Amino acid sequence: MNKSIAIELIDVEHNSAVRKFGSFCSAHEGLAIIEEEFEELKAEVFKRPAYRKGESLEKEAIQLGAMALRFLIDIC
Repeated sequence: MNKSIAIELIDVEHNSAVRKFGSFCSAHEGLAIIEEEFEELKAEVFKRPAYRKGESLEKEAIQLGAMALRFLIDIC
Protein backbone atom coordinates (compact mmCIF):
# COMPACT_ATOMS: atom_id res chain seq x y z
CA MET A 1 0.00 0.00 0.00
CA ASN A 2 1.29 3.45 -0.75
CA LYS A 3 1.13 6.54 1.46
CA SER A 4 -1.72 8.29 -0.35
CA ILE A 5 -3.97 5.22 -0.18
CA ALA A 6 -3.13 4.73 3.51
CA ILE A 7 -3.97 8.36 4.29
CA GLU A 8 -7.22 8.12 2.33
CA LEU A 9 -8.27 4.96 4.20
CA ILE A 10 -7.45 6.57 7.55
CA ASP A 11 -9.44 9.66 6.55
CA VAL A 12 -12.48 7.58 5.59
CA GLU A 13 -12.31 5.68 8.90
CA HIS A 14 -11.89 8.94 10.82
CA ASN A 15 -14.94 10.49 9.17
CA SER A 16 -17.01 7.38 9.87
CA ALA A 17 -16.01 7.37 13.56
CA VAL A 18 -16.82 11.07 13.97
CA ARG A 19 -20.26 10.55 12.38
CA LYS A 20 -20.98 7.61 14.67
CA PHE A 21 -19.47 8.80 17.94
CA GLY A 22 -18.77 12.54 17.70
CA SER A 23 -15.65 14.17 19.07
CA PHE A 24 -13.53 12.94 21.95
CA CYS A 25 -14.72 14.55 25.19
CA SER A 26 -11.28 14.58 26.81
CA ALA A 27 -7.67 13.61 26.35
CA HIS A 28 -8.31 10.68 28.70
CA GLU A 29 -11.10 9.35 26.49
CA GLY A 30 -8.97 9.77 23.38
CA LEU A 31 -6.04 7.97 24.96
CA ALA A 32 -8.28 5.11 26.11
CA ILE A 33 -9.64 4.63 22.59
CA ILE A 34 -6.17 4.80 21.07
CA GLU A 35 -4.98 2.22 23.61
CA GLU A 36 -7.91 -0.06 22.75
CA GLU A 37 -7.13 0.17 19.03
CA PHE A 38 -3.44 -0.42 19.73
CA GLU A 39 -4.24 -3.54 21.76
CA GLU A 40 -6.40 -4.87 18.91
CA LEU A 41 -3.55 -4.33 16.43
CA LYS A 42 -1.07 -5.87 18.87
CA ALA A 43 -3.26 -8.96 19.29
CA GLU A 44 -3.36 -9.39 15.52
CA VAL A 45 0.42 -8.94 15.19
CA PHE A 46 1.10 -11.47 17.96
CA LYS A 47 -0.94 -14.21 16.30
CA ARG A 48 1.05 -17.06 14.86
CA PRO A 49 1.90 -16.25 11.23
CA ALA A 50 -0.31 -19.10 10.00
CA TYR A 51 -3.33 -17.48 11.68
CA ARG A 52 -2.49 -13.84 10.97
CA LYS A 53 -4.50 -12.17 8.20
CA GLY A 54 -3.14 -9.24 6.20
CA GLU A 55 -6.58 -7.69 5.90
CA SER A 56 -7.02 -7.79 9.70
CA LEU A 57 -3.64 -6.11 10.22
CA GLU A 58 -4.61 -3.45 7.70
CA LYS A 59 -8.02 -2.88 9.30
CA GLU A 60 -6.56 -2.49 12.80
CA ALA A 61 -3.73 -0.23 11.62
CA ILE A 62 -6.23 2.00 9.81
CA GLN A 63 -8.42 2.22 12.90
CA LEU A 64 -5.42 3.11 15.07
CA GLY A 65 -4.34 5.79 12.62
CA ALA A 66 -7.86 7.20 12.46
CA MET A 67 -8.07 7.46 16.25
CA ALA A 68 -4.67 9.17 16.40
CA LEU A 69 -5.93 11.65 13.80
CA ARG A 70 -9.11 12.14 15.79
CA PHE A 71 -7.01 12.85 18.90
CA LEU A 72 -4.96 15.45 17.04
CA ILE A 73 -8.07 17.20 15.76
CA ASP A 74 -10.24 16.98 18.89
CA ILE A 75 -7.67 17.38 21.67
CA CYS A 76 -4.49 19.07 20.43
